Amino acid sequence: MTPLRKLGSSDLEVFPLSLGGNVFGWTADETRSFAVLDAYAAAGGNFLDTADSYSAWVEGNEGGESETVIGKWLKSRGNRADIVVATKVSQHPAYPGLSGANIKAAADASLRRLGTDHIDLYYTHFDKPEVPVDEIIGALDELVKAGKVRHIAASNISPERFQESLEFSDREGLARYVALQPQYNLVSRDTYEGPLREVASRAGLAAVPYFGLASGFLTGKYRPGTTVDSVRAAGAAKHLDTERGPRVLAALDEIAGDHGVAVATVALAWLAAQPTVAAPIASARTVEQLPALLGVADLVLTDEELTRLSKASA
Repeated sequence: MTPLRKLGSSDLEVFPLSLGGNVFGWTADETRSFAVLDAYAAAGGNFLDTADSYSAWVEGNEGGESETVIGKWLKSRGNRADIVVATKVSQHPAYPGLSGANIKAAADASLRRLGTDHIDLYYTHFDKPEVPVDEIIGALDELVKAGKVRHIAASNISPERFQESLEFSDREGLARYVALQPQYNLVSRDTYEGPLREVASRAGLAAVPYFGLASGFLTGKYRPGTTVDSVRAAGAAKHLDTERGPRVLAALDEIAGDHGVAVATVALAWLAAQPTVAAPIASARTVEQLPALLGVADLVLTDEELTRLSKASA
């Protein structure tokens, strides 16, 4: 079995790949989602990432579709105790923002959809600077004290607000963020490296990066002259128009060839080896897409390979 990783300062132990739930109820229907979830769990995976807003952007959806799929799967498999469930608050159309009242109402709605009595890791999805830190942390602390949330975390937050939140928690003896979910990958490094990572490192927190494969670009399927049938194609293909994008692909190709693994596996292995990172997030619409993601659990890159990729992505 793949060794689990301790998630920052929490008591949570997680598989080195967090399975993204953004596709569940969107590009993967319930049957396909269940198949992906089954395959992930069978491989030892235990760390699911979703949000109350997934997938409100789809016509006909209202948000919460991903949580509902995951909740049905957990119930049908009877494995809730084996799975670390992470979800987020602030973007659901019916529960927008981070007011104290909204955080608590949104958490109750997430619990109902997930069919569980607790959320293992509860993120503020996007920080709302107009809401005082004490109101946000106070509401999250109430959820922890009520047993509805085990640990709290933040995503899409400035270094300053992140630091202020940690200091407030420490000063008041309230629940404290244990993890951070930043955008971070080989073609988006300044979204985490620098002040934000320094705050996380000083506080002993874990990073669980999203867009680990840059919307699919780092799978290697986007090449000059190719057309990819994907809802994310436009966002991913833009990296081909930069100097860095093709340079990173070339380095990934070489290292993937040396190891006999998929390009995506190497991209995730680089990410997993970075300071503070506990588990990158990546999603799969089909079971066939999973092996390249799960491979991160077994691939250890050499210092020379890590340096080569870091230079290519600089």
